Amino acid sequence: MPRLLGAVACGGVLGALARYGLGVVLPHGPWTILVVNVSGCFLIGVLAAATEAPVPRAFLGTGFLGGYTTFSTYVVDLQRFLADGRPAVALLYLFGTLLPALAAVFAGTALTRRVRR
Repeated sequence: MPRLLGAVACGGVLGALARYGLGVVLPHGPWTILVVNVSGCFLIGVLAAATEAPVPRAFLGTGFLGGYTTFSTYVVDLQRFLADGRPAVALLYLFGTLLPALAAVFAGTALTRRVRR
């Protein structure tokens, strides 16, 4: 158990730093969060098909990708759009993130399975 906790903690630190780094390079805002969340979902799909080993999954999945993705910021952005009286933008952002994120998980899984054959 301590090994898995250490893997999650180390991965989480690195994932959060990676997200922060993207925030420095890319302009801050909903589009950056969209890129982070969709790319993270793609990588989660890759990981799901690539390994079932507990430590790599804890480090990369729960840790790194859990620290990298930020669906809480996505929800705050949605709330901001609604508070600003922009319900159409909020609705577009809601589905414009969720659907690509789901598609990215499926694509990452399918691509990895195809490559591993």
